[in-house]
Amino acid sequence: MTDFLKRSALLLGEDNMKTLQNLRVAVIGLGGVGCAAAEAVCRAGVGHLLLVDHDTVDITNLNRQIFYTQKHVGCKKTEIAKSHLLEINPNADIQVADCFYLPDTSDMVFDFAPDYIIDAIDTVTAKLHLAQTCYAKQIRLISCLGTGNRLNPMQLKVGDIADTASSGCPLARVMRRELKKRGVPNLKVVFSDEPAAKVLASSENGRHSPGSISFVPPVAGYILASEAIKDSIRLSK
Repeated sequence: MTDFLKRSALLLGEDNMKTLQNLRVAVIGLGGVGCAAAEAVCRAGVGHLLLVDHDTVDITNLNRQIFYTQKHVGCKKTEIAKSHLLEINPNADIQVADCFYLPDTSDMVFDFAPDYIIDAIDTVTAKLHLAQTCYAKQIRLISCLGTGNRLNPMQLKVGDIADTASSGCPLARVMRRELKKRGVPNLKVVFSDEPAAKVLASSENGRHSPGSISFVPPVAGYILASEAIKDSIRLSK
């Protein structure tokens, strides 16, 4: 075991560290949520990671996306993320798929043979396809719902998609309805029950963009990583 994981081993034990070393985790989406999730699972000792995104770094990403700085503007997110994580754990197997997750690119994810998938995708259609496919293939999945226009990380919750009915999250409402239509009975999610803040009107490329802050999306990412790790190991009672 590499030295940087000694403190983790004191908490989790050697057997669990070996489990994590052999674990295969795909993180789909390298925005504010996905960056934090990917870094957390890497620092926890996960030995095999697939990073999926097709975006380049934009200046507006820097307020919340922890992998990127001014010098990375215009660079591929997957390249920066891989380089960053290898500086943490040079022995990790870190693969990238420079694409957006879509039905016709999904094989790039499932050919990786993931044990666990962390969904930090923005688009509803992609989230639905991923959830339906993971359910059919019996692959463990946790999905992040909306974190934009929120200011209180303490109101982030973990639960089943059915638990989001009172959250007021528009994305959760659509996901509940569409997953039911597709015969997907459950989906583990991270969601906020904080009412969305009213933000100043703005648009980028003809579409409205939600407001964001440095301390909500990354916390959601850390929660995703925490659940993925805990679901994959055996913890003493």
